Amino acid sequence: MPAENTAKAGRPTRYRWFVAALFFVIYTIAAADRANLGVVLPFLRKEFAMTNTEAGGLVSLFLVAYALAQLPSAWLLSRFGVRKVFTLSMIFTSIATGLTGLVGSLLSLKLCRIALGFAEGPLPIGVTTTINNWFPSREKGTASGIFLSSVKFGPVITPILGAAIIAAWGWKEVFLWFAVPGILLSVFWYLLVANQPSESRFVNAAELDCIGEGAAGKGGGHHVAPSRPMPRLDRLIRVREEKVLTTTGEVMKSWNIIGCALGYCCQLGISSVLLAWIPTYLLTVKKFSIMNMGFVAAAPWVGAVVGNLLGGLLADRLLDKRRKPGMLISAASTAMMMYVLINAPADPTQYGALLFATGMLLSIGYSAYMVYPMPFVAKEKFPVANAVVNMGGQLGGAATPWIVGMLLDDFGWDYVFGFMAAISCLTVLIVLTISEPLKVRAADRL
Repeated sequence: MPAENTAKAGRPTRYRWFVAALFFVIYTIAAADRANLGVVLPFLRKEFAMTNTEAGGLVSLFLVAYALAQLPSAWLLSRFGVRKVFTLSMIFTSIATGLTGLVGSLLSLKLCRIALGFAEGPLPIGVTTTINNWFPSREKGTASGIFLSSVKFGPVITPILGAAIIAAWGWKEVFLWFAVPGILLSVFWYLLVANQPSESRFVNAAELDCIGEGAAGKGGGHHVAPSRPMPRLDRLIRVREEKVLTTTGEVMKSWNIIGCALGYCCQLGISSVLLAWIPTYLLTVKKFSIMNMGFVAAAPWVGAVVGNLLGGLLADRLLDKRRKPGMLISAASTAMMMYVLINAPADPTQYGALLFATGMLLSIGYSAYMVYPMPFVAKEKFPVANAVVNMGGQLGGAATPWIVGMLLDDFGWDYVFGFMAAISCLTVLIVLTISEPLKVRAADRL
């Protein structure tokens, strides 16, 4: 431990919240780098002719590569540490984004999107591993809400900035402008964020004691049984005593991990459709102007930022670290919002308000998927568990834009919204089958 950390054990520093602010800004940029294709897609298709199915497949290429990168990323982070891998990942992400603005063919565009997916792969596991290392259990939901808000805040700024850049210069310049901030921010991460808080010169002994909750343990978050009993809710969400998973084999075989990944698969699939296809829907069906499209397409992601923060606070403060209620609320309410959206008027203000509500409701349970494995997975195996969950989510995010393209070619938008409602209902059924692992066996925490 550095000397600065042990000099004073009095009032704890709060450097972990600076770390949270930094990963919020960095991942906002990364999320914008992946979201910009949805904004430029209607204009890109004027230069590169493609069917809706082909356009959906183009969007999916990034997410396929991103999903495939998850397990190798977990190994890299475990082997070399978050500090080095995260920094390099952000630099490569920015390079791939900038190269997309220089493409001259559809093939080179596809290769850039695949490269972007592989480059960005280590980022989410790096952030969640940082949260697991830097925050006590009572704050993990809030920290995860901050992280997942950045995933949604990127698409808030992307349609607005993207529309302005397209209007001023063209669609290729969107990628060139978006490439710059990530390289600068990666330097800040390397200089300011250590792999462990005990290695940071900005963290004192009192904050280390707060983060460690006064004791070391094998469990990912050192969670114990909830202090506020909620018998009826606990029966519904299947509160169970769980053994800490300490090997890769145990993680890969756990239905709780697999079920969490499948639920995230469906929910992230809906988010991916909104990101990839809503700008096209607003321009071609609702007949909005380019600038109106930019502002209205940002609305669900403004709502998502609010929803992620509310979801983290709801789980940590009101529900005493219960994660499943947020998942169930998101899935059930999103299914209802799909019916509302397909019947909504073509007024930018009203439609923007409905998209805001949709994004907020969809995102209340998002932070829960990232935090869910922490209580019952050993810290050294958490990157693997997180990679499995995130890979499942990204595969869903990769499949749905392509499926939507096929639905549009053969049917229409009513079927698209019906499809999203159906997979939301499927999420409810899947989440009901996994346990709420609030109780970790006492022997496993010793």
